[in-house]
Order: sequence, then C-alpha cells, then structure tokens
Amino acid sequence: QVQLVESGGGLVQAGGSLRLSCAASGRTSIRYTMGWFRQAPGKEREFVAAISWSGSTTYYADSAKGRFTISRDNAKNTVYLQMSSLKPEDTSVYYCAARVDSISSSYYVTSFWNYWGQGTQVTVSS
Repeated sequence: QVQLVESGGGLVQAGGSLRLSCAASGRTSIRYTMGWFRQAPGKEREFVAAISWSGSTTYYADSAKGRFTISRDNAKNTVYLQMSSLKPEDTSVYYCAARVDSISSSYYVTSFWNYWGQGTQVTVSS
C-alpha cells in the first residue's frame, strides 16, 4: 500500500548533525503512524523514534532523547529524523517504518510495523 525511501545519511564527525528523510509513495492518503529504527551489522534492529499521524504524540528511545527529533510533513508525505550531538555508537543503517493503525504502546516492537524502507547508512567518526 505504501513504499518508503530513506535519504540523508552519510559520514559525519562526532558532535555533528544530520537530518534523515523518509518519502512515502502509494496510498499516502492513509493516516500512517511513522517511525525510525536502526541496525548495525551483527546486531538486532532497535527502535529510535515514532510519531503519530497528527504529530501530537512522539516517542523516543532513551539513547535518542535530547539529541534526536522526529517530525513529519503530511502535505509532502515525508517524515524526518533530525539528529544532533551524534556519537560513534549511533553508526547504523537507519530504517523508516509505517503502520496503518494508530500508534500504541507497542511502537518499540519491530512486528508492530507494516512497511519498511531500504535504509540509509549513517556513520559517525570519532
């Protein structure tokens, strides 16, 4: 029903900033809940942030609180992840995800989400 394409990844020094974008296409009229996950080689995919359709409700992993900000522009069918004060441990492939249903307490569980993008690489050097 929807296709997701991430962009904005790259190489940045520790303490720097990046803004990731996730563009949705297809049935974008549906009020999708959106989120961001990340996965490093050999590690499990982990939750980063989530946002309701209206943007009124957001959730963050403890590692992201105070440094990352999730937002969305429904007119552009795009969700963003603004990352600041980046650390080497933030190095991962970042994935955009979408869920047809309203946001719930299961937002941090991978199986909660219906659709996934291909990911964008973020590398933070020391």
